[in-house]
Amino acid sequence: MDLFNIKKAEAPAVPIIISVPHSGTKFPKEIKKHYKKRMRKHIDDTDWYVDRLYEFAPLLGITVIKANLSRWVIDLNRDPESVPLYNDNRLITSNTPITDFYGNKIYKSDDHEPDQEEIKRRLDTYYWPYYRQIEALIEERKKQFDHVLLWDAHSIRHKVSTIQKDPFPDMILGNNDQKTAHPQLITTALQGLQSGEFDIHHNTPFKGGHITRYFGKPTNNVHTLQLEMNKILYMDDNEITYNQDRAHKVQKVLQHTIKSLIDTMHTIS
Repeated sequence: MDLFNIKKAEAPAVPIIISVPHSGTKFPKEIKKHYKKRMRKHIDDTDWYVDRLYEFAPLLGITVIKANLSRWVIDLNRDPESVPLYNDNRLITSNTPITDFYGNKIYKSDDHEPDQEEIKRRLDTYYWPYYRQIEALIEERKKQFDHVLLWDAHSIRHKVSTIQKDPFPDMILGNNDQKTAHPQLITTALQGLQSGEFDIHHNTPFKGGHITRYFGKPTNNVHTLQLEMNKILYMDDNEITYNQDRAHKVQKVLQHTIKSLIDTMHTIS
């Protein structure tokens, strides 16, 4: 089983890479039977169809990497030691979660939950290869450009009460309180996202996960931004079916934002 798919740039390369770590739905056959069948039928915490929203990217010269495994196998956007990314009493799942976002157990029994040996195996086998591939893509771009931007693409349910009581904003741009990207890139991203009809928040309630914080090193000319998106922006109200009309409005804003970021990348120093 391929751990990820890579869609190479179909136009002259630009200094941007897009990561989609949570749209995967596959389970390795050796552990698939450990999960509750009814939970596997609809993997509720999946960032459904996010990769489809960025299908325009290769034509702009952007390479896109998308993970194939479900985040219930390995969560690529969590700390490898499962150190919590937030301390505000929200429910935070680990890099090998045993519950969904609502606290429902996903394994058939406690005996099927991963122990420390299994957690290490999944990190070595599934987690770090994704990170090494991103590193390789970044290094490839750094040979061509002074600066590189990694855009980490996510979505989340309209409301998850275990994280916050109120519904989520339309879009949340995260950069760990402006630590992971050049200020001009942050400004450009915010202005681009605000060009549409959507409610845009900045670092609240999400500041960017482990991928954003791990790779974002502006002093080394590597910048990262995470975009968290409300699923009803591009899915039906039940958050099950892709809604082409809604998605088109989102893609228009995303494409405008990404194009503006490409221009900004050539100006920062």
